[in-house]
Amino acid sequence: MGLMDFIKGELIDVIEWTDDSRDTLSYRFPDDDKAIKNGAQLIVRESQQVQFVYLGEFGDTFGPGKHTLTTDNIPILTRLKSWKYGFNSPFKADVYYLNTRLFTGNKWGTANPVMMRDEDLGIVRVRAFGTYDFHIVNPKLFLKEVAGSDQNFRLDEFADTMRSRIVSVFADALATARIPVFDVASRYTELGEALLPLINPVIAAKYGLEMPSFIVENVSVPPEVEQAIDKRSSMAAVGNLNDYVKFQMAQGMEKGGGAGGMATEMAVGLSIAQQIIQQQGGVPGAAAGKAAVAPAAVPDLLSPADAATALGVPESDVMTILESGELAGKKIGSSWRIKRSALDEYLAK
Repeated sequence: MGLMDFIKGELIDVIEWTDDSRDTLSYRFPDDDKAIKNGAQLIVRESQQVQFVYLGEFGDTFGPGKHTLTTDNIPILTRLKSWKYGFNSPFKADVYYLNTRLFTGNKWGTANPVMMRDEDLGIVRVRAFGTYDFHIVNPKLFLKEVAGSDQNFRLDEFADTMRSRIVSVFADALATARIPVFDVASRYTELGEALLPLINPVIAAKYGLEMPSFIVENVSVPPEVEQAIDKRSSMAAVGNLNDYVKFQMAQGMEKGGGAGGMATEMAVGLSIAQQIIQQQGGVPGAAAGKAAVAPAAVPDLLSPADAATALGVPESDVMTILESGELAGKKIGSSWRIKRSALDEYLAK
């Protein structure tokens, strides 16, 4: 082998990468300690970009096509190497291929609950999981912040590296969007699309990525929050609170039996008796009937718990209608007291 053949064997004439793995995001071209010669051919296929790195600094970036490496094509590298009179001699640099195609169906999920603030419920713990699609849009930033100098940076490594970062971005976007927990837990199919405009600027600026699709497949909240959501949904289906209480009373009557059912029936009987008395213009017999029924139904002065038993509804509902003013009551210290007449008036509405 002659000297020229030896020198030629130590120089790189063609730089190219054919990806047959389908899961490689970045690939460092193996130079085998060879130098790149002046006029070498750089081949970049569709869905690829090439990034030159010289002594830890980013050089020129190339998109799809066939490029001849001359001074005109590598101005940044020419400046970094201080080629005052142009690129004439062979040089060494790291050449990274980046796969810019769309990677679909990548899973994300919260290993631990995400804390979010809700106007109605305060601080709530939320768990969520789903999938996302992504592609690389900024090779320099992606190499710097995600892939590093790995020879082959594959999808499984990316998933491990980005899992907590994606969840963090999701949590920040959710907090910024200020979406109520009631909507988060019941309309998650729309949530991902709503969060995309908040997520994409962050991951583009931090990691050089873009997500065309971010899907929230499930959002779960603690059991007590689920109960609150179910209750709110039931109330929305029934109508206003007045109708809701009457609905609860009717449910109690249908079930029958038990102290709650008996108290409900007696309270309703009292209400009906009052209406009959009013229609009869205060007939003595009817009034006597009312006096006879009243003591058996409820006492003269009730606590919220007594009223709840009489109505056949949770005590929290009685507190709600008390605080709203729909049911008249008097607050003594930290306790409420409700007159029987006030309860009668409420039932008669």
